[in-house]
Amino acid sequence: MKDFFAQVQENLSFVVVCALIVIGIIALAKLTEHFFLEKRQVTSARRVSIVGICAAIAAVLHIFDFPLPFMAPGFYKLDFSEIPVLLCGFYLGPTAAVATEAVKILLKLLMKSTTTAFVGDFANFVVGCALVLPATIWYHAHKSRHSALLGLIAGTVIMTVFGSLFNAVYLLPKFSQLYGLPLDQIIAMGSAIWSSIHDVSTFVLFCVAPLNLLKGVLVSVLTMLLYKKVARPLFGIHQ
Repeated sequence: MKDFFAQVQENLSFVVVCALIVIGIIALAKLTEHFFLEKRQVTSARRVSIVGICAAIAAVLHIFDFPLPFMAPGFYKLDFSEIPVLLCGFYLGPTAAVATEAVKILLKLLMKSTTTAFVGDFANFVVGCALVLPATIWYHAHKSRHSALLGLIAGTVIMTVFGSLFNAVYLLPKFSQLYGLPLDQIIAMGSAIWSSIHDVSTFVLFCVAPLNLLKGVLVSVLTMLLYKKVARPLFGIHQ
């Protein structure tokens, strides 16, 4: 019974932390958009439909994630679901990007459930927002192809640094706790790939940071290549 209540407390604390961080991200997007950016004038129905379409595409891309066993343990996977999130954010703004990211995770959970005790899903949302928020904020502040590129570079750097620190400080210990996989065993999985790994810090340095950097670069390049081609049929712009 004591173990049961301890488990409930751990789960509740995770839910509370998730809720607070999600609220903080939404507030940051809304405040930035309200005070510093010019909001695109589209109807609420059109905004909802665009967010829904982009989130559905992102959820499908998220389902087809895949591990890179030569870089990180198998529970770390690469996906390209941030591409439609960025496309939506570049058109509608950072708030829409955050909403798309959130709906993407919900749809993915409905279709595939979770294999990481929800820690991986929460991580995908937060770390994804670390990429799309800086990129869309910077783009809407300047609105040019050059600013889109600079925003994506900034987002990639922020996602790499923040994602690594967040993994080290919170996500890895929480995943170990909720999933029931000892932290030493996780580090050993990293050591099997990189002999230089011997603790959480080196695990994050050699596994998490390169994976986030690779994802940021690939997603950024594909977004820059696809935006003009996708924007016309998806958003009805650049006519």
